[in-house]
Amino acid sequence: MKSKIKVLIAVCLIGSSLQAQEIFTLEKCKKLALENNVKSQNARLSVVVAEETTKEAFTKYFPNISAVGAGMIFNKPLMTQTVETGYPAPNDKAVVDLFKSGVIGGVMAMQPVFAGGQIINGNRLAKMGMEASKLQQQMTDNETLLVTERYFWQLVSLKEKMKTIAEAETMLNRVQSDVKVAVEAGLTMQNDLMRVMLEQNRLAGNRLKLENGILVLKMAFGQHICVADSFDIQQPDFANIAPPAVATDHQLSLQNRPEYRLLEKSVDVAKLQVKMETGKNLPTVAIGAGYNYVDFDNGKPTEMEKKLGLAFATVSVPLSDWWGGSHAIKKKKLELRAAENTRRENTELLLIQMRQLAAELDEAYQQVLLAQKSISVAEENVRMSEDHYKAGISILSDLLDAQNLLQQSRDRYVEAATEYCVKLTEYRQATGEIQN
Repeated sequence: MKSKIKVLIAVCLIGSSLQAQEIFTLEKCKKLALENNVKSQNARLSVVVAEETTKEAFTKYFPNISAVGAGMIFNKPLMTQTVETGYPAPNDKAVVDLFKSGVIGGVMAMQPVFAGGQIINGNRLAKMGMEASKLQQQMTDNETLLVTERYFWQLVSLKEKMKTIAEAETMLNRVQSDVKVAVEAGLTMQNDLMRVMLEQNRLAGNRLKLENGILVLKMAFGQHICVADSFDIQQPDFANIAPPAVATDHQLSLQNRPEYRLLEKSVDVAKLQVKMETGKNLPTVAIGAGYNYVDFDNGKPTEMEKKLGLAFATVSVPLSDWWGGSHAIKKKKLELRAAENTRRENTELLLIQMRQLAAELDEAYQQVLLAQKSISVAEENVRMSEDHYKAGISILSDLLDAQNLLQQSRDRYVEAATEYCVKLTEYRQATGEIQN
């Protein structure tokens, strides 16, 4: 019975570990990053906040309705009146208190007719704010995706280097077996066997460093995409890397950049702010209507109850604000000029960035081609060195040096290939090819 329980527990543990070890593709990592990364989540919240601001601004088109109610009682009447009572004598008089207590209530609605364009321009500003927040979200998502790709390709690079070490260890184990036989036969010295063992120890040390590097990188990567670090990634195929497709018209690509569209929005916002400031110094016209209920001295012989309706129109001219308003308008116009200057300068910088990334992308691809050629040469060098060593026309150190060169060539190819993949994403984002 106990043995069955142990077997069941073991099966459950193995099943849970297999379930926990999820294999993520690059696209899956990107999806998780956009869904779970804190910066991307906050960017989406900013869009929702901007949408609520737009809805709030739209309510300014509707009438402003207010209600007021008050009850009052005075320590003495506001008015008194002497009246003839006729009782008990015909000429007897009495003093009557008037307006000693009362209730007032009313509802009023006011509709702005003209406010210097402040309501219309305020709604336009709110809409531009929402559009700007969406562009900011796109920029944040691009940054999140780029960081995701960097983590992913760094992890790919380390895992590929682990494969290279495994291949080198396999080769050294084969060489060790041959050298051991040669030492036992007296064909070579014990020193050669020690050299192979030292090289094996070096590879074991490199393997340990890579394992620790992978562990730390997966922890950071898991935090970025908000998953446990028990995941693994699907290794891509580096056999055939296609040459990059570089845009020929960067000026046209500029229109797809969220950074450029945000610069355009900043200028449009500055123009609207000039109009808003101008509108503050224009007359405002409003119309309104109200309904009021007045009841003084309720329940008394002197009770006065009235239900009153009214309609009115108001015109407000900010005379004393014109002096300061002229300076405020001038300040907004200067801010508009500054926004236009910033747009011009940053547009030039964006074009320079695209050209620079295009050059870096081409360089990264050329590095991949050179690394491929180096691997071919290094593999042939290892083959010849191993044949010469077996034939006794070269020494063991030559073979070990050739193997080190092959390992270095493979590592350089992995680094060049992963760097090319990152540069390709950077360039595609810079030209607006990737839209989120």
